[in-house]
Amino acid sequence: MESFDRKAHWEKIYHTKPLEQVSWYQPIPVTSLEFINELEVPLDARIIDIGGGDSFLAEHLLDLGYEDITVLDISEQAIQRAKERLEHRADQVKWIVSDILDFVPGRQYDLWHDRAAFHFLIDDEDVKRYVQIVNDGLAVTGNVLIGTFALDGPAKCSGIDIRQYSEETLNNCLKADFEQVKSRSVHHPTPFDTLQHFVFSCFRKR
Repeated sequence: MESFDRKAHWEKIYHTKPLEQVSWYQPIPVTSLEFINELEVPLDARIIDIGGGDSFLAEHLLDLGYEDITVLDISEQAIQRAKERLEHRADQVKWIVSDILDFVPGRQYDLWHDRAAFHFLIDDEDVKRYVQIVNDGLAVTGNVLIGTFALDGPAKCSGIDIRQYSEETLNNCLKADFEQVKSRSVHHPTPFDTLQHFVFSCFRKR
């Protein structure tokens, strides 16, 4: 796996597959928006969406009046597609093309959102590196929201092995620095008439 080129893989995916034909397609990110509402995230909060590339979260946040949105993705192609879809509103979003493990936060965020990026990190050292980056990039009063495949969810995504989680095992990865606030199970309907079981958990700094 050391020779696997993650960036090249995802650039190919986003270059060859229409958005409506990928399993993570979700025109309305219901669970993420529900958590954001329940957490009462203010409109001036600094929000970063990890692996957000071509997802619809940024535009829904813009619709709600959020003013400080950053989207990070390893794929430049994914970000370009999102920019084209947003048209003139793309200038209201900060875009970062980077592997999350290479990301050095230049500021601290009030909400760190990650739907289905974290579970691609299957090496323990990569998981530790990710958690450290979150710790560096999260404000003291900030929230972390992570969605991963559950234990009975898929074992692969786009041909890549992933790491499945339960509420407990996800908490174990972050509990040294973060307190788990709430968690819920979610069944995501794919465009292929199948259901993928996710676990979403919210954390705060200890």
